[in-house]
Amino acid sequence: MVETQEMETARKRYEFKKTLERLAEKEGSGTELITLYIPPDKQISDVTAQLRDEFGQCSNIKSKQTRTNVQSAISSILSRLKYYKRPPENGLAIFCGTINVGGDRTDLQCEIIEPPEPLNTYMYRCSSTFELEPLQQMLEEKEVYGLIVIDRREAYIGFLRGNRIEPVRGVTSTVPGKQRKGGQSSVRFQRLRLIAINEFYKKVGDLASEIFLGEKDFFERFKGVLIGGPTPTKEEFEAGGYLHHEVQKRIIGLFDVSYTNESGLAELVENAADALKGLEVIKEKTVMNRFLQELVKDDGAAAYGEESVRKNLELGAVDTLLLSDKLRRARLKLACPNCDYTEERTVSVEPGKHIKDLDLGTCPNDTSPLYVAEESDIIDELTALADQSNTTVKIISDDFEEGSMLYNAFGGIAAILRYRTGY
Repeated sequence: MVETQEMETARKRYEFKKTLERLAEKEGSGTELITLYIPPDKQISDVTAQLRDEFGQCSNIKSKQTRTNVQSAISSILSRLKYYKRPPENGLAIFCGTINVGGDRTDLQCEIIEPPEPLNTYMYRCSSTFELEPLQQMLEEKEVYGLIVIDRREAYIGFLRGNRIEPVRGVTSTVPGKQRKGGQSSVRFQRLRLIAINEFYKKVGDLASEIFLGEKDFFERFKGVLIGGPTPTKEEFEAGGYLHHEVQKRIIGLFDVSYTNESGLAELVENAADALKGLEVIKEKTVMNRFLQELVKDDGAAAYGEESVRKNLELGAVDTLLLSDKLRRARLKLACPNCDYTEERTVSVEPGKHIKDLDLGTCPNDTSPLYVAEESDIIDELTALADQSNTTVKIISDDFEEGSMLYNAFGGIAAILRYRTGY
Protein backbone atom coordinates (compact mmCIF):
# COMPACT_ATOMS: atom_id res chain seq x y z
CA MET A 1 0.00 0.00 0.00
CA VAL A 2 2.82 2.41 0.92
CA GLU A 3 4.69 1.57 -2.31
CA THR A 4 1.51 2.22 -4.30
CA GLN A 5 1.09 5.64 -2.68
CA GLU A 6 4.76 6.49 -3.28
CA MET A 7 4.45 5.48 -6.92
CA GLU A 8 1.29 7.56 -7.32
CA THR A 9 3.03 10.59 -5.78
CA ALA A 10 6.08 10.13 -8.02
CA ARG A 11 3.84 9.69 -11.07
CA LYS A 12 1.90 12.89 -10.37
CA ARG A 13 5.14 14.81 -9.84
CA TYR A 14 6.51 13.46 -13.12
CA GLU A 15 3.35 14.50 -15.01
CA PHE A 16 3.30 17.94 -13.37
CA LYS A 17 6.96 18.49 -14.24
CA LYS A 18 6.31 17.48 -17.87
CA THR A 19 3.32 19.82 -18.09
CA LEU A 20 5.38 22.79 -16.88
CA GLU A 21 8.16 21.94 -19.35
CA ARG A 22 5.61 21.89 -22.17
CA LEU A 23 4.06 25.22 -21.13
CA ALA A 24 7.49 26.82 -20.79
CA GLU A 25 8.19 26.11 -24.47
CA LYS A 26 5.06 27.89 -25.73
CA GLU A 27 5.43 31.39 -27.13
CA GLY A 28 3.07 33.98 -28.53
CA SER A 29 3.47 37.30 -30.29
CA GLY A 30 3.44 40.48 -28.27
CA THR A 31 1.34 40.11 -25.12
CA GLU A 32 -1.16 37.55 -26.39
CA LEU A 33 -0.69 34.75 -23.83
CA ILE A 34 -2.85 34.96 -20.70
CA THR A 35 -1.81 33.47 -17.37
CA LEU A 36 -4.58 33.33 -14.78
CA TYR A 37 -4.08 32.04 -11.23
CA ILE A 38 -7.22 31.67 -9.11
CA PRO A 39 -6.69 30.82 -5.42
CA PRO A 40 -9.24 28.54 -3.71
CA ASP A 41 -10.84 31.38 -1.74
CA LYS A 42 -11.46 33.60 -4.80
CA GLN A 43 -15.04 33.97 -6.06
CA ILE A 44 -15.45 32.81 -9.66
CA SER A 45 -17.93 35.65 -10.20
CA ASP A 46 -15.22 38.18 -9.30
CA VAL A 47 -12.85 36.58 -11.79
CA THR A 48 -15.37 36.59 -14.64
CA ALA A 49 -16.22 40.23 -13.89
CA GLN A 50 -12.56 41.20 -14.22
CA LEU A 51 -12.19 39.18 -17.41
CA ARG A 52 -15.17 40.96 -18.99
CA ASP A 53 -13.63 44.27 -17.97
CA GLU A 54 -10.30 43.20 -19.52
CA PHE A 55 -12.18 42.21 -22.69
CA GLY A 56 -13.52 45.76 -22.94
CA GLN A 57 -10.09 47.27 -22.23
CA CYS A 58 -8.73 45.38 -25.25
CA SER A 59 -10.22 48.10 -27.46
CA ASN A 60 -7.20 50.20 -26.44
CA ILE A 61 -4.76 47.74 -28.03
CA LYS A 62 -3.50 49.29 -31.27
CA SER A 63 -2.62 46.08 -33.09
CA LYS A 64 -5.76 44.50 -34.52
CA GLN A 65 -4.19 41.03 -34.49
CA THR A 66 -3.11 41.30 -30.84
CA ARG A 67 -6.51 42.74 -29.87
CA THR A 68 -8.36 39.91 -31.61
CA ASN A 69 -6.11 37.21 -30.15
CA VAL A 70 -6.35 38.51 -26.56
CA GLN A 71 -10.13 38.81 -26.81
CA SER A 72 -10.32 35.26 -28.20
CA ALA A 73 -8.25 33.99 -25.26
CA ILE A 74 -10.46 35.81 -22.73
CA SER A 75 -13.60 34.42 -24.38
CA SER A 76 -12.11 30.93 -24.25
CA ILE A 77 -11.35 31.26 -20.53
CA LEU A 78 -14.83 32.64 -19.78
CA SER A 79 -16.45 29.71 -21.59
CA ARG A 80 -14.49 27.27 -19.43
CA LEU A 81 -15.12 29.06 -16.14
CA LYS A 82 -18.88 28.61 -16.66
CA TYR A 83 -18.43 25.03 -15.49
CA TYR A 84 -17.01 26.07 -12.09
CA LYS A 85 -19.23 27.28 -9.25
CA ARG A 86 -16.16 27.69 -7.08
CA PRO A 87 -12.43 26.96 -7.47
CA PRO A 88 -11.19 23.46 -6.55
CA GLU A 89 -9.53 23.09 -3.13
CA ASN A 90 -6.09 24.05 -4.51
CA GLY A 91 -7.38 26.68 -6.94
CA LEU A 92 -6.98 26.87 -10.71
CA ALA A 93 -4.15 27.80 -13.05
CA ILE A 94 -5.28 28.70 -16.57
CA PHE A 95 -2.96 29.24 -19.54
CA CYS A 96 -4.58 30.46 -22.74
CA GLY A 97 -3.56 32.25 -25.90
CA THR A 98 -2.56 32.11 -29.54
CA ILE A 99 0.60 29.99 -29.75
CA ASN A 100 3.19 30.13 -32.51
CA VAL A 101 3.37 26.53 -33.76
CA GLY A 102 5.94 26.90 -36.53
CA GLY A 103 6.32 28.85 -39.72
CA ASP A 104 3.49 31.36 -39.95
CA ARG A 105 1.03 29.03 -38.21
CA THR A 106 -0.69 29.82 -34.92
CA ASP A 107 -3.14 27.95 -32.74
CA LEU A 108 -5.44 29.11 -29.92
CA GLN A 109 -4.69 26.80 -26.99
CA CYS A 110 -6.13 26.76 -23.49
CA GLU A 111 -4.97 24.56 -20.62
CA ILE A 112 -6.42 24.33 -17.11
CA ILE A 113 -4.38 22.87 -14.25
CA GLU A 114 -5.45 22.02 -10.73
CA PRO A 115 -2.19 22.57 -8.81
CA PRO A 116 -0.84 19.94 -6.38
CA GLU A 117 -0.77 22.60 -3.64
CA PRO A 118 -3.03 25.58 -2.86
CA LEU A 119 -2.38 28.78 -4.80
CA ASN A 120 -2.04 31.72 -2.45
CA THR A 121 -2.10 34.64 -4.90
CA TYR A 122 -4.46 35.86 -7.60
CA MET A 123 -2.78 36.75 -10.87
CA TYR A 124 -3.91 37.92 -14.31
CA ARG A 125 -1.06 38.56 -16.72
CA CYS A 126 -0.64 39.03 -20.47
CA SER A 127 2.78 38.34 -21.98
CA SER A 128 4.55 36.54 -24.81
CA THR A 129 5.15 33.57 -22.48
CA PHE A 130 3.25 31.98 -19.62
CA GLU A 131 4.13 32.88 -16.01
CA LEU A 132 5.02 29.56 -14.37
CA GLU A 133 7.03 30.52 -11.28
CA PRO A 134 4.20 29.95 -8.74
CA LEU A 135 3.80 26.39 -10.04
CA GLN A 136 7.53 25.75 -10.40
CA GLN A 137 7.94 26.63 -6.72
CA MET A 138 5.67 23.68 -5.94
CA LEU A 139 8.34 21.37 -7.37
CA GLU A 140 10.85 22.62 -4.83
CA GLU A 141 11.64 20.18 -2.06
CA LYS A 142 9.83 20.99 1.16
CA GLU A 143 12.46 19.46 3.45
CA VAL A 144 16.06 20.68 3.46
CA TYR A 145 19.10 19.40 5.35
CA GLY A 146 22.36 21.23 5.99
CA LEU A 147 25.65 19.48 5.19
CA ILE A 148 29.07 20.28 6.67
CA VAL A 149 32.28 18.33 6.03
CA ILE A 150 35.29 19.56 7.97
CA ASP A 151 38.85 18.77 8.99
CA ARG A 152 41.58 21.13 10.16
CA ARG A 153 42.67 21.99 6.62
CA GLU A 154 39.38 22.75 4.91
CA ALA A 155 35.60 22.58 5.11
CA TYR A 156 32.69 22.51 2.68
CA ILE A 157 29.07 23.51 3.23
CA GLY A 158 26.01 22.49 1.25
CA PHE A 159 22.38 21.39 1.27
CA LEU A 160 20.50 18.17 0.68
CA ARG A 161 17.28 19.12 -1.11
CA GLY A 162 15.18 16.05 -1.70
CA ASN A 163 17.38 13.93 -3.98
CA ARG A 164 19.76 16.73 -4.88
CA ILE A 165 23.00 17.62 -3.15
CA GLU A 166 23.67 21.34 -3.59
CA PRO A 167 27.27 22.45 -2.87
CA VAL A 168 27.40 26.04 -1.62
CA ARG A 169 30.85 27.08 -0.44
CA GLY A 170 34.24 25.82 0.66
CA VAL A 171 36.65 27.28 3.23
CA THR A 172 40.38 26.65 3.71
CA SER A 173 42.27 27.10 6.97
CA THR A 174 45.61 28.59 7.95
CA VAL A 175 46.14 26.04 10.73
CA PRO A 176 49.85 25.06 10.72
CA GLY A 177 50.87 21.43 10.52
CA LYS A 178 51.85 19.49 13.62
CA GLN A 179 55.59 20.02 13.05
CA ARG A 180 56.84 23.33 14.45
CA LYS A 181 59.46 25.46 12.77
CA GLY A 182 62.87 25.90 14.32
CA GLY A 183 63.16 28.64 16.93
CA GLN A 184 59.66 28.15 18.34
CA SER A 185 59.06 26.58 21.72
CA SER A 186 56.83 23.52 21.66
CA VAL A 187 54.38 25.03 24.15
CA ARG A 188 54.06 28.31 22.24
CA PHE A 189 53.65 26.48 18.93
CA GLN A 190 50.86 24.27 20.30
CA ARG A 191 49.10 27.29 21.80
CA LEU A 192 49.20 29.18 18.51
CA ARG A 193 48.01 26.09 16.67
CA LEU A 194 45.02 25.67 19.02
CA ILE A 195 44.15 29.35 18.53
CA ALA A 196 44.25 28.89 14.73
CA ILE A 197 42.07 25.77 14.97
CA ASN A 198 39.54 27.61 17.13
CA GLU A 199 39.46 30.55 14.71
CA PHE A 200 38.93 28.20 11.78
CA TYR A 201 36.07 26.38 13.53
CA LYS A 202 34.50 29.74 14.35
CA LYS A 203 34.83 30.88 10.73
CA VAL A 204 33.17 27.69 9.46
CA GLY A 205 30.44 27.87 12.12
CA ASP A 206 29.61 31.49 11.32
CA LEU A 207 29.52 30.86 7.57
CA ALA A 208 27.43 27.69 7.87
CA SER A 209 24.99 29.41 10.23
CA GLU A 210 24.62 32.35 7.83
CA ILE A 211 23.98 30.00 4.88
CA PHE A 212 21.53 27.75 6.73
CA LEU A 213 19.59 30.52 8.49
CA GLY A 214 19.28 32.32 5.14
CA GLU A 215 17.30 29.40 3.75
CA LYS A 216 13.73 30.33 2.84
CA ASP A 217 11.23 29.36 5.56
CA PHE A 218 14.07 28.06 7.75
CA PHE A 219 11.92 27.11 10.74
CA GLU A 220 9.44 25.14 8.61
CA ARG A 221 11.72 23.53 6.02
CA PHE A 222 15.14 23.11 7.62
CA LYS A 223 15.08 19.65 9.20
CA GLY A 224 18.61 19.12 10.45
CA VAL A 225 22.39 19.23 10.03
CA LEU A 226 24.77 16.41 9.15
CA ILE A 227 28.44 16.90 10.06
CA GLY A 228 31.16 14.78 8.48
CA GLY A 229 34.89 14.57 8.95
CA PRO A 230 37.67 12.67 10.69
CA THR A 231 37.86 12.07 14.41
CA PRO A 232 38.36 14.22 16.49
CA THR A 233 37.69 17.22 14.22
CA LYS A 234 33.96 16.76 13.79
CA GLU A 235 33.51 16.02 17.51
CA GLU A 236 35.46 19.16 18.45
CA PHE A 237 33.40 21.24 16.05
CA GLU A 238 30.10 19.99 17.45
CA ALA A 239 31.15 20.21 21.12
CA GLY A 240 32.50 23.74 20.71
CA GLY A 241 29.08 25.21 19.89
CA TYR A 242 30.39 27.08 16.86
CA LEU A 243 27.02 27.06 15.10
CA HIS A 244 24.13 29.43 15.81
CA HIS A 245 21.95 27.91 18.53
CA GLU A 246 19.01 27.39 16.13
CA VAL A 247 21.30 25.42 13.82
CA GLN A 248 23.24 23.71 16.62
CA LYS A 249 20.12 22.16 18.14
CA ARG A 250 19.23 20.66 14.75
CA ILE A 251 22.41 18.53 14.48
CA ILE A 252 21.30 15.01 13.56
CA GLY A 253 24.63 13.23 13.83
CA LEU A 254 28.35 13.02 13.13
CA PHE A 255 29.69 10.75 10.38
CA ASP A 256 33.13 9.68 9.19
CA VAL A 257 34.09 10.85 5.70
CA SER A 258 37.34 10.58 3.75
CA TYR A 259 36.99 13.88 1.89
CA THR A 260 36.27 17.35 3.22
CA ASN A 261 36.01 19.10 -0.15
CA GLU A 262 32.91 19.21 -2.37
CA SER A 263 33.17 15.45 -2.99
CA GLY A 264 32.76 14.86 0.73
CA LEU A 265 29.14 16.08 0.66
CA ALA A 266 27.99 13.05 -1.36
CA GLU A 267 30.03 10.74 0.89
CA LEU A 268 28.41 12.33 3.95
CA VAL A 269 24.90 11.66 2.63
CA GLU A 270 25.92 8.10 1.76
CA ASN A 271 27.33 7.42 5.23
CA ALA A 272 24.32 9.03 6.92
CA ALA A 273 21.90 6.66 5.16
CA ASP A 274 20.66 5.08 8.40
CA ALA A 275 19.88 8.49 9.91
CA LEU A 276 18.08 9.53 6.72
CA LYS A 277 16.47 6.19 5.86
CA GLY A 278 12.97 7.69 5.52
CA LEU A 279 14.09 10.13 2.82
CA GLU A 280 13.32 9.43 -0.82
CA VAL A 281 16.93 10.01 -1.87
CA ILE A 282 18.10 7.17 0.37
CA LYS A 283 15.38 4.85 -0.91
CA GLU A 284 16.33 5.65 -4.49
CA LYS A 285 20.06 5.27 -3.79
CA THR A 286 19.40 1.90 -2.15
CA VAL A 287 17.44 0.48 -5.07
CA MET A 288 19.94 1.84 -7.62
CA ASN A 289 22.82 0.26 -5.68
CA ARG A 290 20.92 -3.06 -5.73
CA PHE A 291 20.71 -2.80 -9.50
CA LEU A 292 24.40 -1.90 -9.88
CA GLN A 293 25.46 -4.77 -7.60
CA GLU A 294 23.46 -7.24 -9.68
CA LEU A 295 24.84 -5.78 -12.89
CA VAL A 296 28.50 -6.46 -12.02
CA LYS A 297 27.91 -10.07 -10.95
CA ASP A 298 28.71 -12.81 -13.46
CA ASP A 299 25.26 -14.26 -12.83
CA GLY A 300 23.60 -10.97 -11.93
CA ALA A 301 19.84 -10.58 -12.27
CA ALA A 302 19.75 -7.18 -13.95
CA ALA A 303 18.76 -5.74 -17.31
CA TYR A 304 18.84 -2.30 -18.92
CA GLY A 305 17.72 -0.65 -22.12
CA GLU A 306 14.14 -0.55 -23.36
CA GLU A 307 14.26 -3.67 -25.55
CA SER A 308 15.82 -5.93 -22.91
CA VAL A 309 13.63 -4.64 -20.08
CA ARG A 310 10.48 -4.91 -22.20
CA LYS A 311 11.26 -8.58 -22.99
CA ASN A 312 11.76 -9.32 -19.29
CA LEU A 313 8.51 -7.55 -18.39
CA GLU A 314 6.61 -9.61 -20.93
CA LEU A 315 8.05 -12.77 -19.32
CA GLY A 316 7.07 -11.59 -15.83
CA ALA A 317 10.73 -11.73 -14.79
CA VAL A 318 11.10 -8.18 -13.43
CA ASP A 319 11.12 -7.68 -9.68
CA THR A 320 11.73 -3.90 -9.74
CA LEU A 321 11.41 -1.60 -12.75
CA LEU A 322 13.58 1.54 -12.65
CA LEU A 323 12.51 4.51 -14.78
CA SER A 324 14.27 7.87 -14.97
CA ASP A 325 12.11 10.93 -14.43
CA LYS A 326 14.00 12.51 -17.36
CA LEU A 327 12.41 10.12 -19.86
CA ARG A 328 10.53 12.07 -22.51
CA ARG A 329 9.39 9.33 -24.86
CA ALA A 330 6.13 8.06 -26.26
CA ARG A 331 5.12 4.56 -27.30
CA LEU A 332 3.22 4.64 -30.58
CA LYS A 333 1.11 2.14 -32.44
CA LEU A 334 1.36 3.11 -36.10
CA ALA A 335 -1.07 1.93 -38.76
CA CYS A 336 -1.56 2.13 -42.50
CA PRO A 337 -4.83 3.76 -43.62
CA ASN A 338 -5.17 1.39 -46.58
CA CYS A 339 -4.24 -2.07 -45.25
CA ASP A 340 -3.90 -4.05 -42.01
CA TYR A 341 -0.23 -3.17 -41.45
CA THR A 342 0.65 -1.96 -37.93
CA GLU A 343 3.85 -1.53 -35.96
CA GLU A 344 4.88 -0.30 -32.51
CA ARG A 345 7.62 2.24 -32.06
CA THR A 346 9.14 4.34 -29.28
CA VAL A 347 9.99 7.95 -30.15
CA SER A 348 11.58 10.80 -28.24
CA VAL A 349 9.31 13.78 -27.62
CA GLU A 350 11.11 16.91 -26.47
CA PRO A 351 9.19 19.62 -24.58
CA GLY A 352 7.28 21.81 -27.03
CA LYS A 353 7.40 19.20 -29.81
CA HIS A 354 4.43 17.22 -31.10
CA ILE A 355 4.07 13.68 -32.41
CA LYS A 356 2.31 15.07 -35.49
CA ASP A 357 5.50 16.92 -36.43
CA LEU A 358 7.54 13.68 -36.62
CA ASP A 359 8.25 11.78 -39.82
CA LEU A 360 6.58 8.44 -39.06
CA GLY A 361 7.54 6.76 -42.31
CA THR A 362 5.44 4.83 -44.79
CA CYS A 363 3.72 1.46 -45.04
CA PRO A 364 6.06 -1.21 -46.48
CA ASN A 365 3.12 -2.66 -48.45
CA ASP A 366 1.84 0.38 -50.34
CA THR A 367 4.07 3.32 -49.21
CA SER A 368 1.09 5.16 -47.67
CA PRO A 369 2.09 7.51 -44.82
CA LEU A 370 1.61 5.82 -41.43
CA TYR A 371 -0.64 7.46 -38.85
CA VAL A 372 -0.75 7.23 -35.03
CA ALA A 373 -3.48 4.78 -34.00
CA GLU A 374 -2.52 4.74 -30.30
CA GLU A 375 -0.17 6.85 -28.20
CA SER A 376 0.98 6.61 -24.58
CA ASP A 377 3.77 8.00 -22.43
CA ILE A 378 6.58 5.44 -22.13
CA ILE A 379 6.38 5.47 -18.32
CA ASP A 380 2.61 4.83 -18.45
CA GLU A 381 3.05 2.03 -20.96
CA LEU A 382 5.87 0.23 -19.12
CA THR A 383 4.12 0.69 -15.76
CA ALA A 384 0.96 -0.94 -17.15
CA LEU A 385 3.10 -3.84 -18.38
CA ALA A 386 4.75 -4.10 -14.95
CA ASP A 387 1.38 -4.18 -13.18
CA GLN A 388 0.50 -7.42 -14.97
CA SER A 389 3.16 -9.30 -13.00
CA ASN A 390 3.09 -7.36 -9.70
CA THR A 391 6.38 -5.65 -10.47
CA THR A 392 7.46 -2.78 -8.21
CA VAL A 393 7.98 0.44 -10.19
CA LYS A 394 10.38 3.19 -9.10
CA ILE A 395 10.60 6.57 -10.83
CA ILE A 396 14.16 7.69 -10.15
CA SER A 397 15.26 11.33 -10.02
CA ASP A 398 18.46 12.32 -11.83
CA ASP A 399 19.38 14.76 -9.05
CA PHE A 400 21.96 12.39 -7.53
CA GLU A 401 24.88 10.44 -8.99
CA GLU A 402 23.24 7.03 -9.35
CA GLY A 403 20.04 8.57 -10.71
CA SER A 404 22.00 10.50 -13.31
CA MET A 405 23.80 7.26 -14.21
CA LEU A 406 20.46 5.53 -14.82
CA TYR A 407 19.57 8.11 -17.48
CA ASN A 408 22.97 8.75 -19.06
CA ALA A 409 24.52 5.27 -18.95
CA PHE A 410 21.49 2.96 -19.11
CA GLY A 411 19.04 4.93 -21.25
CA GLY A 412 16.70 5.73 -18.36
CA ILE A 413 15.20 2.21 -18.24
CA ALA A 414 16.56 -0.64 -16.10
CA ALA A 415 15.36 -3.59 -14.05
CA ILE A 416 16.25 -5.85 -11.16
CA LEU A 417 15.13 -9.33 -12.18
CA ARG A 418 13.51 -12.18 -10.29
CA TYR A 419 15.60 -14.59 -12.34
CA ARG A 420 17.87 -14.46 -15.36
CA THR A 421 16.24 -14.92 -18.75
CA GLY A 422 18.98 -14.38 -21.31
CA TYR A 423 17.59 -11.01 -22.40
